[in-house]
Formats: sequence, C-alpha cells, structure tokens
Amino acid sequence: MQPWAWVLLIVVLVVLVLAAVALSRQRRTASLQNRFGPEYDRTVETADDRRGAEQELLDRARRRDKLDIRPLPEAARARYAEQWRGIQERFIDDPAGSVGSAHTLLDQVMAERGYPTTDFEEQADLVSVDHPRVVENYRAAYAVHQRQSTGEASTEDMRDALVRYRSLFEDLLRPEGGAADGRNEARTDGRTEAYNEVGTDARTDARTNGPAGGVSDGQYDGTADGRAGMPADGRADGVADTRPDLGPSSTTYGEQP
Repeated sequence: MQPWAWVLLIVVLVVLVLAAVALSRQRRTASLQNRFGPEYDRTVETADDRRGAEQELLDRARRRDKLDIRPLPEAARARYAEQWRGIQERFIDDPAGSVGSAHTLLDQVMAERGYPTTDFEEQADLVSVDHPRVVENYRAAYAVHQRQSTGEASTEDMRDALVRYRSLFEDLLRPEGGAADGRNEARTDGRTEAYNEVGTDARTDARTNGPAGGVSDGQYDGTADGRAGMPADGRADGVADTRPDLGPSSTTYGEQP
C-alpha cells in the first residue's frame, strides 16, 4: 500500500473514532437530561463545565443504585398522610413548628424508604435521582427551615416551605408504579398550581402579632367551608381560613378526612 493510502486510512479512522465519541457524548447527555430534567440544568449551571456536571450526575446514580430503596406499605402511607394533615392544620397557630415537623416527617419517610438522612446534601443528591422534578423544592424548603431558627424567615416564607415540602412528601408516599402528580411537574418557581392561585386579599394579616397568612381553603378537607372550628380569639378575623392554602392534597391513602 502506498504511503499516501496509509495516511488516508489513518485520517479516516481518526474521524470515525471522533465521531463515535461525539455521538456517545450526545447520547449520554440526552439520557441524563431525560432522567434528571430540571436537576440536570441546575447541576450544569453550578458546575465548572458540562462534562463535570454529567459525571457528578452519573456518580449520584451509581450511589443511588447501591441503596435498597423500597416502597412504603399501605399502612405506613396512611399513617404518614394523617401526620401530614395534622402538621398542615397546625400551621396557622405555629408556622415555625409546622415547618420543622414537616422536615422531621420527611426524614422519617425517607429513612423508612431506605435513603440516608445523616447529611442533607447527600440526602438531596440521592433523592434527586428518583425525584428530580421536586428535589429543588426540598432544597428551598430546607433553606427556609434553616433561616427560621434565627428568625429570618417570614410567615409567607414558611408557608411556601410547607408547600414545597409537600411536593416531595407526596412523591415519596406514592405507591410503586403510581403516576406522578401533575402538580409536581417542574415549574419556574417550583410551587403548586393551587399555591399560585391564592389571592393576595386572602392572605391579609388580620393580626397585629403572631403568624400571618391565613388563606382561603375548603379544598384541603373536601368540605364546602373549611372555616369551621376557627379560633374565637379574633386571630382569624378578616381572613378566609386558618390554614395555608396548600391545594388539594393527594396524601389520602387512608380514609378521607
């Protein structure tokens, strides 16, 4: 074979190898984008480069695959759903306590399902493999949970945190193979549709002291008027309800409230 033919052959082989590598990277990128959704974009934005971000996501997936993640039994789902309803109903009287209880309850649910709960960042990373569309809600809610300990979180911040916690809570409680809740699809602000529909007039603070943010309800407990049993101490005067408008809850795995 002539020398020029050898050179041509080598050039062709190099081009083919480069094309194969490029195609492999494109397929990997498409696969990770499909699997992680908005979490892929977030990771790329915070990483030094796309390759490093993709490697981080692959590492997360490998660590997640080593865990024994299991669905919750029906009885456990019903029990946790009932605990969540209690947390939600106590919000108006104790917003900070409700957010803290929500975080603790999520830890319990994740531990029972098989996720480690000792380190928040590792916990969020591993949860992102299975729940990529709501994990950013979890991070945002946790940030509010941290700020409330120093008094830097407003009642509206805590209300938003409870809504965000609930999006992951509902995903974690969903039976194996259950369809994803449409309210948990990725949105620019990560909130549920019901949260966005709350009018500012319904959130008027009718109290001079204490937590504000009572909003229109009636959706949560399925009654025509969710205001029955409002405190008679005047704290709820001027507002439509005593609980945060968290929208219709799908955490009704036991009996309907």
